[in-house]
Amino acid sequence: MENCTIHRDTVRPEWVDYNGHLRDAFYMLIFSLATDAFMERIGLDEAGRAARGRSLFTLEAHINYLHEIKEGAAVRVEASVLAFDAKRVHLYLEMFEGEGAEPVSASEQMLLHVDMTNGAKSAVFDTDVAARIEEMHAGSIEEARYAGRVIGLPSRSRSPAGTKPA
Repeated sequence: MENCTIHRDTVRPEWVDYNGHLRDAFYMLIFSLATDAFMERIGLDEAGRAARGRSLFTLEAHINYLHEIKEGAAVRVEASVLAFDAKRVHLYLEMFEGEGAEPVSASEQMLLHVDMTNGAKSAVFDTDVAARIEEMHAGSIEEARYAGRVIGLPSRSRSPAGTKPA
């Protein structure tokens, strides 16, 4: 797969926590800005949204924090379309430090296309937008290493200090 870098940024001082690392909320901010760049790529930039009366809403988002990054680090976000239908896109994003090969974070998002002139109800993608999504999907990575994960503990986990699980 050819890399699809859609966003670049730098970790700003106000984004860093008391440990000197990028705060968890700002990983999501960077992924959100990358989603904006995805929207631009598929024809839903500011002018496109205004002309069409359409936008994308995030229905669900998951983040995997893989490695810490610090103030001043240059980051890039690469995007892949894992799946899509007439109204939704399953977007996968990986964040890298600089030109590194291993992601520092990954996110997957389910996005819904909405008609903003009709009470923000779901809407079928316009043909040209759907074609751009299809084009990105065709060039996407084959393995999204951090997609589809579920948070949970094994059901028979041991409780600390011999206490019974609640």
